[in-house]
Formats: sequence, structure tokens, C-alpha cells
Amino acid sequence: MNSAIHPDRRAYIRAARRQRRHQRGAALIVALVLLVVVAFVGFAGISLSILQNKATSNQYGRQVAFQNAEAAMRSAAALIPSNPAIVARDCQLVGIVCGTNPFTDSTLPAGSVHGVQATNPVAGAGFTVSTLAPMQPQFVVESLGNWANSQGSANFTNTANARNYGVQGSTTTAAYYRITARSCDPTNSLCAGAALVVLQAVIKRG
Repeated sequence: MNSAIHPDRRAYIRAARRQRRHQRGAALIVALVLLVVVAFVGFAGISLSILQNKATSNQYGRQVAFQNAEAAMRSAAALIPSNPAIVARDCQLVGIVCGTNPFTDSTLPAGSVHGVQATNPVAGAGFTVSTLAPMQPQFVVESLGNWANSQGSANFTNTANARNYGVQGSTTTAAYYRITARSCDPTNSLCAGAALVVLQAVIKRG
């Protein structure tokens, strides 16, 4: 019996072997491509997680700074009636120009920026530093002068609706103040890298 392999079959075997080698090479390339894709996806997920953590940290710092500035504003409002000396200047006087932000106003009188102290004669006007708030917030109080404060006899403001109900308003005056507060002093090293929040409000006294 002739056991020799037919030439066509021999060629077929060689072709099949080459095809298997090509298939193994293609599988290796596909595996490497998939590995690279998975690595990129993993790096992207890590970067996104880091960015989210930073955003959360920044937002938290911003909220703490906002609360500190609010505390300074409440402290200033509480101190005005009993401590008129904290008023920096009267913006109603001729020749006095009060800028939008007194903290950056070069004409602001020296000693007009006040820090909220831990101990204060007015209840609720103190501020205690902590690891979250390493320094006292600050405020500037400016007088806007006395202006009409129309108030009706039935505690209605002197408006068209009040007059429709027959309320007669009696015109009085009230003192108005502008309070500008910030969470910390940006020139202080304790404030370096921290969020800075500046708030401003006009309040009425009297």
C-alpha cells in the first residue's frame, strides 16, 4: 500500500498550518488592542474620579467660606446700634466716593476693616476659628445716610395698595448702612489657597 501523501493534500496541510499561525497572530493583535482600550478606559475613570473629588472639595470649601462671610455680616449688623465707631465713613457726604468693594478701595480710611472676634459684647456677634475656618472673617460698614422711611399707622408701607385701604402713612427717616463682608483676608497666609467669598447688603436701622 502506498502511504505517500498526495501533493494536493500536502499543500493543503501547509496552507492550513500557515492559516493557523496567521490566526494566532491576529488573535494576539486583537488581545493587545483590547488591553490598550481597557487601560484607556481605566485611566479615564480614575481621572474622572479625581476631578469629582476635587470638585466636591472645592464646593465644600466654598460653602464654608460663604458661611464665614455670612457670620461676619450678621456680626456687623448686630454691632452697629451699640458700636457706631465701626462705621468707616458716611457715603452721603459731599466729596466722599464709596467704591463698590471697600476692601479694594484705596480711599478707605485706615482701621476700617474689622475682624469678627471670638468674644463680643453683643450676643451672637462672635466667631471662633477652627480647622475649617482658620482665621476670622472681616467686614466694613459704611453709612448711606438717613432716608425717608414711610410707615403707615397700621404698619403698612406707604404704597398704592396701602392707600387703597385708607391707610395714611407718616413719613419718618431711618439710617441705612452698607455692610461688605469677606470670608478671610486674602493677604494672610492662613487664607492662601482657600475659597474667598465677598458678600454685601444694605440694612436699615431706626
